[in-house]
Amino acid sequence: MPQLNNRTTLITGASGGLGEYIAREIARRGGNLILTARSVERLQQVAASLKTFGVQVTVIPADISVERGREELIDSAIGECGRIDVLVNNAGVEHVGQFTEQPWPAVRQMLDVNLAAPMHLTQLVLPQMLERRDGHVVNISSIGGKSGAPYDAVYCGTKAGVAEWARGLRLELADSGVTFSTIVPGFVTEVGMFSRFGIRPLKTIGSCKPAHVARAVADAVERESLEVIVNSMPLRPGFALAELFPRLGDWLMHRLGVVEFQRRKFS
Repeated sequence: MPQLNNRTTLITGASGGLGEYIAREIARRGGNLILTARSVERLQQVAASLKTFGVQVTVIPADISVERGREELIDSAIGECGRIDVLVNNAGVEHVGQFTEQPWPAVRQMLDVNLAAPMHLTQLVLPQMLERRDGHVVNISSIGGKSGAPYDAVYCGTKAGVAEWARGLRLELADSGVTFSTIVPGFVTEVGMFSRFGIRPLKTIGSCKPAHVARAVADAVERESLEVIVNSMPLRPGFALAELFPRLGDWLMHRLGVVEFQRRKFS
């Protein structure tokens, strides 16, 4: 099985949040890193915090919401480091609110960052990986991609899209030497929305810590896991029931308090 030690991993959205945790976990396992986000100052701070691990850390600021930014990122990454062994599509944007009242630029930003960017970046790194018959792509999805949530419809749609695109691609490229993993975190505490607004995740649904997600990412690369749900409570049976019985799934979303919880996120 592939190891992270002495291999080069590119992480998007690495200036904080989950990206910083993922970078630290990969560095702890001896992996070299390419960190990217828009904020060069924050990237440099993260890079400095990883010096104790003795790995190579390269900082490349980029705006992956636009096509040119993605192309320049991969060109610079390969130019500076020679190769990308692992791509972690972690960057994500979430705008919560009623769909009918969301401005189109906010919707478009979620589509560009959460869905178009992982697809395009993967397409850009694949030729080199396929030529070597070696490489791994990790996509960070969400439980919202498994069960769409109200007042978060676009975000959930992008996360479902990236997961099913990855499923199709891994089947298309089976036996190519390039492998794919989809990580499905539950409500993440300590960073992101809950940290900013002090909202506690629902006890009926469970949650996860960013360190748990980071370990899941690193383990998925080393074990070539196809899909990993990271949550304090088992969710897969509920997802399966909702697929088999959609009305039951909707009822459960109300019964478990998810609809009201989502409403409170933007009120």
